[in-house]
Amino acid sequence: MEAPARTLAVTRAAARFCALRGWAPLEQVPLPDGRRADILALLPAGGFAVIEVKSCARDYLGDAKWPDYRAWCDRLYFAVDLDFPQALLPTEVGLIAACDGEAALLREAPEHRLAPARRRALLHRYAMLAGGRLAALADPAGAAEMRAALRVE
Repeated sequence: MEAPARTLAVTRAAARFCALRGWAPLEQVPLPDGRRADILALLPAGGFAVIEVKSCARDYLGDAKWPDYRAWCDRLYFAVDLDFPQALLPTEVGLIAACDGEAALLREAPEHRLAPARRRALLHRYAMLAGGRLAALADPAGAAEMRAALRVE
């Protein structure tokens, strides 16, 4: 399987993993520092988890920015498929393994609680993004007009 297809398969399995645990996952979430979380999941108790999807060893080894995600979550995980060389991944990050559309937790992520002000700002960002995406699903033509209008301004 090529990298884009592998990334999509792992992302979908990780999002399903979240949903089955009562987490609310959002994919491709822009963060205030300019980074973009592959998955930002709102946890039932109000915390946040970031899940960084890695499709292959080269993807992981070429990405030195993953520690920056710690500033935007209470728990940080990697999601990989079963072919990924797991020994490359740091042990201080949670690990989710995906296979055939399903995923399993191999290692729990340690908790490092966000400051209340940061959590509140992140919750607002999450809600605005989720609401905008739902509105676009309900009215695709309206969403297209809005995007076009924003590009003109």
